[in-house]
Amino acid sequence: MTQMHPDLPADPQADARAWREGFHTGLPTLFGIGAWGMVVGVAMVKSGLTVAQASGMTLVAFAGSAQLASLPLIAAGAPIWVIFLTALVVNLRFVIFSALLGPHFSRLPLWQRFYLGYISGDVSIALFLQRYPSPAPEPGKLAFLKGLMYPNWFAWQVGSLIGIFLGSAVPTEWQLGFAGTLAILCIMVPLIINSAALCGVLVAGVTAVLAHGLPYKLGLLAAVVAGMLTAMVCQETMEKRRRKGSGHG
Repeated sequence: MTQMHPDLPADPQADARAWREGFHTGLPTLFGIGAWGMVVGVAMVKSGLTVAQASGMTLVAFAGSAQLASLPLIAAGAPIWVIFLTALVVNLRFVIFSALLGPHFSRLPLWQRFYLGYISGDVSIALFLQRYPSPAPEPGKLAFLKGLMYPNWFAWQVGSLIGIFLGSAVPTEWQLGFAGTLAILCIMVPLIINSAALCGVLVAGVTAVLAHGLPYKLGLLAAVVAGMLTAMVCQETMEKRRRKGSGHG
């Protein structure tokens, strides 16, 4: 495996150990990732996409939240710019993730950073940053990240493709929208790690209800934007108060 820092000597044994460590660290999350992918796969087919379209979407996009957010817009015949903008806003969190990972892997070739960005996921990045909070070069760091990301990507794709191919066998009257809602809740609840995130979720929920009547499901986009802005403002306010408190101390 390619080392993440050119100043470190190649150490295949350290890479192998780190890859196994990354795999075992992410192993408990793989079943949930696969199950969520299956729900999204079924939802794509039930939203009117063909098997080929749904398969292409999951293989190219690899973004469950953005896929679920886009499906009702596709079904409603929303303009392509609305669908694209919604998916973009939902995935803005990866800008933050990129800023956190950047110091660790800034010396990698551009193509490899793009590649790692494609296979990255929320859980994988969180687990990596728990293991390596410092951006200082360490042997096996890149291998550990790949040990998290490769199985995560594979679990999602397998679950999603199973859902896609089974979707045609699920009766339409089952209305799987509720299952999709439960899947999103399973991902959202662990992310409410502080008051700022909770405020963002509450504002997004209220906005979604109040803006429900907007055309092309624009209420969803408004809710995402309002929730993200609220969370960022609350986080910044909390950090300012914390700095003032430590300054007085």
